[in-house]
Amino acid sequence: MSAEDRRRMIVQAVLPLVVEHGAAVTTAQIARAAGIGEGTIFRAFKDKDELLDACVAEALKPDSALAVIAEIPLDQPLADRLTEAAEALSAHLERMGALMGALHSSGRLKRGEPRKGSRAESFTAMREAITELFTPEDRLRLPAEQLAGVFMSLLFSRRRDDQAGLSTAELIDVFLHGAVSA
Repeated sequence: MSAEDRRRMIVQAVLPLVVEHGAAVTTAQIARAAGIGEGTIFRAFKDKDELLDACVAEALKPDSALAVIAEIPLDQPLADRLTEAAEALSAHLERMGALMGALHSSGRLKRGEPRKGSRAESFTAMREAITELFTPEDRLRLPAEQLAGVFMSLLFSRRRDDQAGLSTAELIDVFLHGAVSA
């Protein structure tokens, strides 16, 4: 196994532990979860901080959500495509939020502290994937990229407490048909 593959394998094994224990996760727990000796951790990572930084970078990457979105058939109705995309992005946000929340509550992350990994790149990749879902439509009122940005803004704002009761179907219905009933 290459050094990069080993690092990736350790990070994947550790992510659930970090969500559960935050920065308080021990190297013994990490080694047990990854099925390796504790010394192997420090051959792959300089220290536990570097491993936690790698976990944050991994959590920010939307790769699994993007893979799901890429598989959405474009011949489905737009509402169905957007529903599947919303579910994939929501799952990504849940995983990311759980990890960040655990690290924050364990004192590892401070509010406003810069993080490793590019949030802007992640957002751009997600917007591009959503843009593709609009491409087969010929009756769009705005360019597909703009609509993707608006859709993501609505989806991400739903994470706030005052929007928590809004279902995915309701959000998509308002997005596609507006706030006024006919």
